[in-house]
Amino acid sequence: QVQLVESGGGLVQAGGSLTLSCAASGRTFNSYAMGWFRQAPGKERKIVAAKSRSGMSTYYEDSVKGRFTISKDNAKNTVYLQMNSLKPEDTAVYYCAARLGYGLGSVSSEYDYWGQGTQVTVSS
Repeated sequence: QVQLVESGGGLVQAGGSLTLSCAASGRTFNSYAMGWFRQAPGKERKIVAAKSRSGMSTYYEDSVKGRFTISKDNAKNTVYLQMNSLKPEDTAVYYCAARLGYGLGSVSSEYDYWGQGTQVTVSS
């Protein structure tokens, strides 16, 4: 079992930056691959970025490549999502998720534990 708590969301102007944090407690953090998902109103939850258990593999959704960076600090039991050059279309609730299985996981059903979400709003 693991508990995930996100923080760092907020309101930012287009072109600005935010860093989301996800603190994990419970089972050994490096047993999990970690992902960040987002869900805009009326849309399905989709993956934004993921980092493997070891940290050696990373995935980014095409629209955030070059702008977002996921990082995993096993010593602090925390995963981060650095978001730069934010656009209004990045507005969504962002969720942190943990996956026990092997591989990165690209859909929400492949993740086992979820945080409560944090709102990111990008104004134009």
